[in-house]
Amino acid sequence: MTRRDRLPLAVVLLGFTSLFTDVGTEMIFPLLPVFLTEALKAGPAYLGLVEGAADTVSSLLKLASGFIADRTKSRKPLVLFGYGLASAVRPFVALATKPWHVLAVRVTDRVGKGLRSSPRDALIADVAGDKVGRAFGFHQAMDNAGAVAGPLIATGLIAMSLSLRQVFWIAVIPGAVATLLVALVKEPRPQQPTATATGASATTAPPARAPLFTRTLVSYLLILGVFSLGNSSDAFLLLRARNLGLPTAQIPVLWSVLNLSKVVWAYLGGDAADRIPRARLVAGGWVVYALVYLGLGQATQPWHVWALFVLYGVFYGLTEPVEKALVRDLAPPDQRGRAYGAYNFVVGVTALPAGLLMGVLWRVWGPAHALEVGAALAAVSGVALLTWDAYRRPR
Repeated sequence: MTRRDRLPLAVVLLGFTSLFTDVGTEMIFPLLPVFLTEALKAGPAYLGLVEGAADTVSSLLKLASGFIADRTKSRKPLVLFGYGLASAVRPFVALATKPWHVLAVRVTDRVGKGLRSSPRDALIADVAGDKVGRAFGFHQAMDNAGAVAGPLIATGLIAMSLSLRQVFWIAVIPGAVATLLVALVKEPRPQQPTATATGASATTAPPARAPLFTRTLVSYLLILGVFSLGNSSDAFLLLRARNLGLPTAQIPVLWSVLNLSKVVWAYLGGDAADRIPRARLVAGGWVVYALVYLGLGQATQPWHVWALFVLYGVFYGLTEPVEKALVRDLAPPDQRGRAYGAYNFVVGVTALPAGLLMGVLWRVWGPAHALEVGAALAAVSGVALLTWDAYRRPR
């Protein structure tokens, strides 16, 4: 790889930041249900409260932090504070003695995620240049790699007879490393105002700011919202795997296989986004999503699940990094924070209704028909996105 082809150092550092952050998070997250219900004697409903509150807070702050990032001269302080807050609060899980302690820690952790996500995405978009697709693909691949490594490290530590609280303490280390890496990121200087023909500074008469929420961006977010309503939690897919006879002991392995597939396809998809029209890649990813959901609805054997979960990684690779690269195309440079805030908000705020919709359909119609509804929403969204892309291109 030539020097010209290399990703900017800031992108690489933020990628490894995401890797270490997810290692620490995923060392704790899979063990929280057991810790809450067995060690702290909380019920399953309380687990739902913890995760629901955490996701809601995170979604709202992603929107707000994007607006804040555009009003300040630097995006890095919010990114650094968000990662630092999550790392600082993580040790308190090991000290929890009551269920509400876990709730407070989990919500505070998601506060950090909400504060950092949109400014971080905007920062990556700022420094990536013409390699924005590959930059987001690399970042997503590193994020998924952490999701693979974290549970495996936790499993190994438990196999060494460490307690849950001891595992939680060790999870502090990768979080501290992640915060240090963010501190090393060098943010590009904001563009200086240019002088006018008469020599006067442009700061005395700033040009009118272009509107952010154009019809093009708003319609893109609306289409994304329709797809997200059918994009329920992957926990339902794990439940479907169990229904098809997959042993409980193999479920974590299946989850790791999915994340390994996501690592590969996130980088490949992001790289392709710099050469192939991005909307077409996203629509293709949604078609893969529809095929996986239809396949799981009709599956009859456990081996079907393994094949479909590997294919499911293709969906993530063609959508998560590519969608973010497409947002950069639609937003002025000085308003990228708000654009990514709106994007992250749409994706996050639809998670709860998507889960409720899938849960109701699952209970009333059964898993096959519930998954078919998710596939239908993905197909409709894909057609709508291709139509949107065809309409905007001549303009």
